[in-house]
Amino acid sequence: MLETASDSAEKKGLSKSAMPIVKLAEHIVEIVSDSGEGAQRCGQSFASIAARSGNGIWTGEIIPAEIQPPARSTEGTSGNRIRVSSNPVTNGGDEADLVIAFNEQVLLCRINANEIKLGSIILLENKWAAHPDTNIATAYAETLDHLHSNGYNILEIPMEVECLKHVPDAKRGKNMFVLGMLCSIYSLDLELGRQQVARIFAKKSNTIINANQILLEAGHDWAADNLDIKYQIPAVKKNTPQIVVNGNTALSLGVLASGMQICAMYPITPATSASHYLSDVFKKVGGLVHQAEDEIAACAFAVGASYAGKCAVTITSGPGYSLKQEAIGLAVMGEIPMVVVNVQRGGPSTGQPTKVEQGDLLAACFGSHGDAPKVVMAAANIEDCFYSMITARQLAETFNMVVVVLTDANLATAQQPIPRPEFSEEWLAPPVDQSAVPKDAKPYDWDPKTGLAPRFVPGRPDGMHCLTGLAHDQNSKVIYDPEINEQAIEKRSLKLAALQKTLKPPPIFGGDQGDLLIIGWGSTKGAIEEAIERVRADGFKASSVHLQFLQPLASGLKEIMDNFEKVVIVENSWSDKLEDEMIDENNRRFSNLAWLIRGRYLVDADCWSEVKGRPSKPGAIEQMIRDQLQ
Repeated sequence: MLETASDSAEKKGLSKSAMPIVKLAEHIVEIVSDSGEGAQRCGQSFASIAARSGNGIWTGEIIPAEIQPPARSTEGTSGNRIRVSSNPVTNGGDEADLVIAFNEQVLLCRINANEIKLGSIILLENKWAAHPDTNIATAYAETLDHLHSNGYNILEIPMEVECLKHVPDAKRGKNMFVLGMLCSIYSLDLELGRQQVARIFAKKSNTIINANQILLEAGHDWAADNLDIKYQIPAVKKNTPQIVVNGNTALSLGVLASGMQICAMYPITPATSASHYLSDVFKKVGGLVHQAEDEIAACAFAVGASYAGKCAVTITSGPGYSLKQEAIGLAVMGEIPMVVVNVQRGGPSTGQPTKVEQGDLLAACFGSHGDAPKVVMAAANIEDCFYSMITARQLAETFNMVVVVLTDANLATAQQPIPRPEFSEEWLAPPVDQSAVPKDAKPYDWDPKTGLAPRFVPGRPDGMHCLTGLAHDQNSKVIYDPEINEQAIEKRSLKLAALQKTLKPPPIFGGDQGDLLIIGWGSTKGAIEEAIERVRADGFKASSVHLQFLQPLASGLKEIMDNFEKVVIVENSWSDKLEDEMIDENNRRFSNLAWLIRGRYLVDADCWSEVKGRPSKPGAIEQMIRDQLQ
């Protein structure tokens, strides 16, 4: 017989006032439910309250692959993971320490995925035990017996029963009851919770706001009276103003801050929320969000807007990026500045729309047919999502190139406090030159050393010329001469070389020499560096570098690698495992960055990768490092 939460508290004879508070450095919390029950909103709200309290946080959404998955199914699990710490947090961490589940099936999903630590506290809605459908009641009982026998600490919680004391429909407010429970469990200021509820439902009536605040308070009081769980994660006061945003919001704010004026898009998971945010605020600064009929049209619109003098951005994910390739090639041939954001997800084809992957690097670098040089850079954290957009716009207009910015589903939905950016006029590109074109000037007057040419925009006096996607000469005339064609290709390529000469070597995390160097890119940075810290504390000579620019690669990387005995690339994309019977040195497929590093530097770099649809965990990377060095 499993004990309920109230039984546990009563057995220990603890009162609300006498409850001991356990201080923690950090905790990982998960809230999971069926889709539509509000677990995601509950988790985001809990994270926001913790962040406003001064805690470091990192959140990750748990999103089912289907829009309307079946209820009470492991496949339909929806929710949020929140890592709360006394210190700044750079990644989602390892397995969860405390879980609140709205039914046993969504709980089972997370346990089967090895996302819940054995011995963690699990608070489970108990309405299913007495469900009139005997199949459901039996499934609930059997699952609990199974989990209990395997060592999981499960407390049954009468969430719906308690909610129905205050509202007629518990499904519409259970998440706020749970939020109140979490405020009590983690000793968070209930007033911040009330403010958060008011913020969530700001566009609703006072009746709805009041009802949800009542549920919040009810959950807080019930947990205080019935749970013998009381934690506190001490907060560290920040000296600078902070904002709490996810990666998609951060990159949207970066679009605003950079001075870009046009965003052309077509909705696609997990990139859509960036465009949604822009559509709400862009007009306030004179910007425009254009939702095209499809991804191809969106990219073509961005090319046209940029050609007309407005540096445009188009935001998409993997399948959309594939469709945009032809129009991207047109921008490369026309030397039209444009920023393309690819919020990566699992692939290929429709793949896994809601899951994390870093599988688009090679497509970003080499996806267009023919030789189509593009700048490719990647954001490593939430703050990077903001500043990458400013850099991307500046590079696009300096070199008259396409700049691809890679983020992923991990960064897109994760929340993190970051220092509030202080606007600088240096972020803005200079105004487009609309003075008269000098006589005898050519539309593509390539500099012989750098390949750069002045930008012609429509409307400049004496600047009329024909823009074509065909191979062309300096006068933008279609060419058939092989020598001139090769010259044009050379000049477009030289621009990447000119940029590469300006890039500084990537900083080294750890010592500048040792036994093992980890190289990563994108959202794996936080997990890699946490793993490095753990092994270095035990005396291992391991370090890491994280690459912002993937095309071109920065100078100095070869010299850094030469100071280490082994080099391993870590990323969230596929690589063949040597332990597979069919795999050997002649047929092994490496992960994306490993191909680039091995091809560029002819170094025997190994790779370690995961494609499980979730962010890489520091614990898994740590274990790989120990295996490499022991």
